[in-house]
Amino acid sequence: MIERVRRVAVIGAGVSGVTTAAHLKAEGLNVTVFERAPVAGGVWILDSRMPHEPTFPSVKPSLADSVFYNSVENADPYLLHAPPGPAYETLTNNVATQFLELSINSWPADTPAFVRHNVLASYIQDTAVKTGVHEDTLYNTAVRNVSKAGDTWRLETATWDKTTGKATENVWDLDFVVVASGHYHAPRVPAIPGLAEWKKAWPSRIQHSKSYRNPKGFENQTILLIGGSASSIDIAKEVGPVAKKVYQSTRGGFMDTPESWLPPNGVRVPGIASFGELKNGTSESTGAIDGKVTLVDGQVLEGIDRVIVATGYHFTLPFFPPKFHRDDVPREEADGKILVTDGTMLHNLHKDIFYIPDPTLAFTGVPFYTATFSLFEFQAITIAAVFSGQARTPAKDEMIAEYQERIKEKGYGKPFHTLVGQDIQYAKELMEWVNLGRDPSTKKADGYSAEWIAARDEFMMTYWERGSKENSSTAKEVSLK
Repeated sequence: MIERVRRVAVIGAGVSGVTTAAHLKAEGLNVTVFERAPVAGGVWILDSRMPHEPTFPSVKPSLADSVFYNSVENADPYLLHAPPGPAYETLTNNVATQFLELSINSWPADTPAFVRHNVLASYIQDTAVKTGVHEDTLYNTAVRNVSKAGDTWRLETATWDKTTGKATENVWDLDFVVVASGHYHAPRVPAIPGLAEWKKAWPSRIQHSKSYRNPKGFENQTILLIGGSASSIDIAKEVGPVAKKVYQSTRGGFMDTPESWLPPNGVRVPGIASFGELKNGTSESTGAIDGKVTLVDGQVLEGIDRVIVATGYHFTLPFFPPKFHRDDVPREEADGKILVTDGTMLHNLHKDIFYIPDPTLAFTGVPFYTATFSLFEFQAITIAAVFSGQARTPAKDEMIAEYQERIKEKGYGKPFHTLVGQDIQYAKELMEWVNLGRDPSTKKADGYSAEWIAARDEFMMTYWERGSKENSSTAKEVSLK
């Protein structure tokens, strides 16, 4: 059994970090949250600054392109210290707020089902204040290195001082570490032949979706979106009303949004085989890019004005030592200690939470395609139970066996962390695990209630039938009270 400890570091003050810190504090643990931004809120914070564009294609995903960023000449040091997130001006939740409610902080009674990013960020910040997490958070503080010697974790941090324009370095010794830094930082850019050459010749016309903020500048243009998931469809619906035409190129992924969600001037096309040789012009020129895009089925697209790469992000842990990263190892060949290989998944985690070789390291907020806020709270409760000594992790051999069985069932990459159709059972198993170690006189922790499940199922049916978030926002609301 892991002994009760006093000192816990939580890296990140998004919803998963704030929620985990709150539950750790409730169990009497000494918590310090490290957040490189000036406020809590994570991906829901809109930052008007433009992030540095990533390399085309992505390289060294486990290092989050830090080598590239650190080589940028005349770069704003604060932009490197705390890069902007991916939020755009009209970003909203795509799961109704009633299913994102935390047990430690209720939404106001009149909260709409769908709200803008600022409302979601304010909810996270309000949660931090009400639970005391805000007082235990070091803002403008980036974690530079995480290592372990003996039984002690050591964090090296840098706290930015806007007055001096410099960072102050500190060292922290702790018993546990929770990584809650999310997976929407390091853009994934595919190695499509010719894309890098297009980016070099037309740098302002080719961008990753992380730097998209609004449809200004897309008027009467032909846009090529690469990718078929949430950010791609959101951008398509935003630029559609002002653009001439919108192409959405997808490879038919398992979570592509329905083609019917595209705007009237939107067309879905197959994956891209190559970006052709450029003839004339630069990013300063007017008119379409003088080059052809060949699709995998042989179709050729011409007259493209802008390309937005909406192919997601890499899992990145740039603050961990190189031994946890193996960019040269295929994900299928990762050993029992590696955390990051090609950036498509995190390896060697028990239930997407505990690092199997050393469960004093935990992660929260890893799963995809779920009711994030509420699901992440179940993870937070589990971490707090284990770190406080109320629950224990299984024997290492048992965790390894379960992890390997899950790989056989779900495969490698993003599907490994996907909980579509499995989140209810996942939460139930976590709470059953927590309850095993609790005093019989203590109130048992429950997973999702039958009422919550029924309401969510009805909501999702309506959401998909109507085919858009805007239509879904008028769907019948089912009370959870």
